[in-house]
Amino acid sequence: MNPFLKLALVALVFSLVSACATRVPVYNVANAPVDISKKNASLDEIGDAIRRAGAALGWQMKPVKPGLIAGTLNLRTHTANVEIAYNKKTYDITYRDSVDLGYDGTTIHKNYNGWIQNLDRQIRANLSALKLETS
Repeated sequence: MNPFLKLALVALVFSLVSACATRVPVYNVANAPVDISKKNASLDEIGDAIRRAGAALGWQMKPVKPGLIAGTLNLRTHTANVEIAYNKKTYDITYRDSVDLGYDGTTIHKNYNGWIQNLDRQIRANLSALKLETS
């Protein structure tokens, strides 16, 4: 085999393997507990805590209706859009769509999952702070 052809083939295989390594299954948060001790916390208070969590991380958080927030994160050329559905007991963070993250119906750029995990942690922290503020 021609050495240049062999080198090109190795480079092609390496680039395909590298591209696959940057894509992972989409991470969604389902039925995460709303952990607050205030027995009569309103849906508005929970929504406010979720919106503050996203805003603190650079997400644009837009209330859609009671119990539903649309979140958008713009970083460089990338955009991630999620829906955050919540009630007094649980919340979900669900992928809606994206730009420049290589979403193919099941996998996406691995950075997306980190952004969602950070958002989830911040939401939990804000809900815990709500628990402390209102106890």
